[in-house]
Amino acid sequence: MLDLKRIREAAAHEGGITRRLFLGCAASMAALPLLARQSDASEAVTTFASNPFTLGVASGDPDPSSLVLWTRLAPSPLEPDGGMPPKMVEVSWELAEDDAFKKIVRKGTTIATPQLGHSVHVEPRGLSPDRWYWYRFRAADAVSPVGRTRTMPQATASPEKLKFAFASCQHYETGLFTAYEQMARDDLDLVFHLGDYIYEGAATKGKVRAHIGREIETLGEYRVRHSLYRSDPLLHGMHATCPWFVTWDDHEFDNNCAGHISEQKHVDPVDFLVRRAAAYQAYYEMMPLRAACLPNGPNMRLYRRSSFGRLADFAVLDTRQYRTDQPNDDKKSDIVGGALDPYGTLLGTRQRDWLQASLLQSTSTWNVLAQQVMMGMVDRTAGDEKLYSMDQWPGYAWERGAMLQFLHDRRVPNPVVLTGDIHVNFVNDLRVDDRKPELPVVATEFVGTSISSGGNGFEKPKGLAEIHAENACVKYHNAERGYVRCTLTPKEWRSDFVVVPDVTKPGGNILTRASFVVEAGQPGAKPA
Repeated sequence: MLDLKRIREAAAHEGGITRRLFLGCAASMAALPLLARQSDASEAVTTFASNPFTLGVASGDPDPSSLVLWTRLAPSPLEPDGGMPPKMVEVSWELAEDDAFKKIVRKGTTIATPQLGHSVHVEPRGLSPDRWYWYRFRAADAVSPVGRTRTMPQATASPEKLKFAFASCQHYETGLFTAYEQMARDDLDLVFHLGDYIYEGAATKGKVRAHIGREIETLGEYRVRHSLYRSDPLLHGMHATCPWFVTWDDHEFDNNCAGHISEQKHVDPVDFLVRRAAAYQAYYEMMPLRAACLPNGPNMRLYRRSSFGRLADFAVLDTRQYRTDQPNDDKKSDIVGGALDPYGTLLGTRQRDWLQASLLQSTSTWNVLAQQVMMGMVDRTAGDEKLYSMDQWPGYAWERGAMLQFLHDRRVPNPVVLTGDIHVNFVNDLRVDDRKPELPVVATEFVGTSISSGGNGFEKPKGLAEIHAENACVKYHNAERGYVRCTLTPKEWRSDFVVVPDVTKPGGNILTRASFVVEAGQPGAKPA
């Protein structure tokens, strides 16, 4: 929930006006329901007029002995309070080794509070490594759907195979979430969602389906928007099939935000941070995240590490919260001026230091950066003019070069970058400077397209030939909707680009458009 002390500190650190920030957040908190008295049995919720588990169940952030189980009580999910009374509600949960719940291994009760939107985040511990479990919740007389989840192998284990998918950018208005229908059939171990889980804009006429209300700014509005997205049966159905690792990009809060700076430069930083606190709290409430990720006002640590035994190490990154402002007025430009500023950063000092230390400690075959914006230095215009996105890693070219040099000099085994954001598939061979094809390839980047953002795309987008001609790093480019399915073994990484040519109508066709492999010890991707 909103922590006024931390919001004050954040405002002081980021140059805001602390008293106005404090008062703004105090006003925001005044709208929250009052805490009920747990001991007052007369106020206990004993029945629901309608199903409180409309948003389904989810799990996430597994390790070898624990994970997170999530649900949220919301009989009326499109109301700011979810249709729940301002009371604490007891929720029981069960975790079993079978889907019939004949062998229950953990169970307990927890309290869903109005302060956190009646969300539930349970972290059962002492579980067996590398095994599947089933789980469910009960509240009063209601029982949730059953979810399936799994733990990770032990750190010293040597798994033979891992199968996961990564996705991003699911604009509710511009397309259906058809891709999740196939993803649910893929029998995955894990899913990584790399941001733009929701979009913050106002309702727009003439789209495939509609948002509710204006551009969201308050806690109640962010809750409703998340609930609208999660009410999609394909999305919450996919959450129930396996554990997810989630991270955000910009649209979970505000388009093209950079640290504490709005895309609209005139926005008061105090108002901006009050809005960010609301966005971060709603995000936590709706995601299967550990208590360690609980936000403190406008701050929330989301970067974290996980491993699948010695097969793969994953660093889940946050390239929005700590970044400096986009250089060169956030316009596409050559890599000049502010893009070469050694103080420009996407990661921030603490996250960058943590990432490098994590990479040095890794004993895994594959070292994966699960993050938001494209690292490949891709010139998007033909001819002598050079235009790179200043919102992506080329806009922070000094930090990017230093990170690739670190991977090269420290000989980090098999680095692979997973990226979302731009609604286009790419396969990129990464060098310290991609403009110099004579340099050695250091890492491979797989960029996933959107689930639905942008509406129907194109198999062969305009300018495809020019992109390949201008950029030696680009091995593949496709602008259809979909996701990327990855299969890892100790010898090979395979990425399948699963696409949905039409996301405007239910039951769209789903196919694998292309596949690429990386051989362990040989950086760079090749067609499968």
